[in-house]
Amino acid sequence: MGRRAYGDRGMSAIEFVFLTPVLFFMIFATVQFGLYFFADHVAQAAAQAGARKARAEADADPGGWQAKATSTAQSYIDQLGPNLLDGRSVKPLQPDAATVGIRVTARVPTIFPGMHFSVHEESQGPVERFVPDNGG
Repeated sequence: MGRRAYGDRGMSAIEFVFLTPVLFFMIFATVQFGLYFFADHVAQAAAQAGARKARAEADADPGGWQAKATSTAQSYIDQLGPNLLDGRSVKPLQPDAATVGIRVTARVPTIFPGMHFSVHEESQGPVERFVPDNGG
């Protein structure tokens, strides 16, 4: 009986040595997961805000809606996560004359060295046009 008690000595320390790196990896992976999804939501919100501006401005200002929509998307990024989206690119989209939108592309900061994550979001919709009622 006395011999058995001495055989388990140090077992807790060995378990701690093996489990601590796994625990730290899980904590860092959770933080990285949160960073990525928050960055994705910021990019999505910026693209949607820019697309709303583009849809509203494209009919009234066919030559200047791109700058206004891009500025609106950049403003959203600056408000929601100014340091969250590295190397961001905000570009207007116009697949046809009746549709406009915004594309946001950026890199996400990483905790793990050597890993690279990026987000790509776009939002587009039809140009809002005022159509007068002819009484028909």
